[in-house]
Amino acid sequence: MSDIENMQLFEDQPIRTAWNEEDEEWYFSVVDVIGVLTDQPDSRRAAKYWSVLKIRIKRESSELTTICSQLLQIVTV
Repeated sequence: MSDIENMQLFEDQPIRTAWNEEDEEWYFSVVDVIGVLTDQPDSRRAAKYWSVLKIRIKRESSELTTICSQLLQIVTV
């Protein structure tokens, strides 16, 4: 599959995706989603936003529901 086929649009912005055929689940780039939702000008700033957010969550003694580096799993039902 090419990079273009692995892209989906959200509010006219590209989001990198991956389909797990075996588990029938979509994975989305957290950095891309954050970039769109927070109106970041580029992926570097979106990645920094995600990094800072994870530090704040850890500092508050909260935890992410999963250990997430840059992919978000969307489970189909």
